[in-house]
Amino acid sequence: MGASLNEIKQRIASTKKTSQITKAMQMVSAAKLTKSEASSKNFQEYASKVRSIVTHLVASQLADLEEMTVADSNDALNYHSMLLKRPVKKTGYIVITSDGGLVGGYNSSILKQTMSMLEDDHASENEYVMIAIGGTGADFFKARGINLAYELRNLSDQPSFEEVRKIVTMATTMYESEVFDELYVCYNHHINSLTSQFRVEKMLPISDLDADEATSYEQEYILEPSKEVILDTLLPQYAESLIYGAIVDAKTAEHAAGMTAMKTATDNAQNIISDLTISYNRARQGAITQEITEIVAGAAALE
Repeated sequence: MGASLNEIKQRIASTKKTSQITKAMQMVSAAKLTKSEASSKNFQEYASKVRSIVTHLVASQLADLEEMTVADSNDALNYHSMLLKRPVKKTGYIVITSDGGLVGGYNSSILKQTMSMLEDDHASENEYVMIAIGGTGADFFKARGINLAYELRNLSDQPSFEEVRKIVTMATTMYESEVFDELYVCYNHHINSLTSQFRVEKMLPISDLDADEATSYEQEYILEPSKEVILDTLLPQYAESLIYGAIVDAKTAEHAAGMTAMKTATDNAQNIISDLTISYNRARQGAITQEITEIVAGAAALE
């Protein structure tokens, strides 16, 4: 019985140490989540301004672009390639996951639904180009023989645009070079600290602009250089900002998932400690009862 008591005590001590670690990790993830939510909010303000400018510049073309394709356009200056639909020979995907574990079902949700989408929408790997952000996703696709055009690992907890500039610039360049004809980003969208939602957002061609959103002014801007030259620079930047926004959103969801996973682990550890404490008290009570019985039996034998 003594050995059993020592074993239970060791398990209680070990579980308490684990609980302290998971509690600390929960607090760290909560701090990261707060920073990420602030960064995401600031980015949304920036993205809204850029969208407003882009919409204003192309407002007169948006109605025509709804039905127009590259083949229909005879004016390359007025209709930018990033706004035009073209026959889809290949589709590009950017899949955003975490680099490590301890984030609950965050990665499995993204990867499972992405694979299901690929199987439903494509007959072979030749129909799509895969880009992975995060080591978990990169390793997952490699293990299944899926070639990656590019992978990015070890992003910081609060990624700056400079940190991801290479991959987002490369994605827009690949589109303009017709490596693929449309681009989607697959990630978990942050809703709140307890909930995230899998999203597949179309980034290219830019097709979600609405002429009704365009701001009208009493006096039109004088543009220098021309509108076409401005769009040549602004549209790629806008597309890059959309991809960056998805990365920031995904990181926020990752921190929320990590916080929730560590809270669940801490709660489970506390439940285990409570159960072990009850078992320890029962075993200790049984040992004491047995000792008393033995003493009483020994005293009776001496009488």
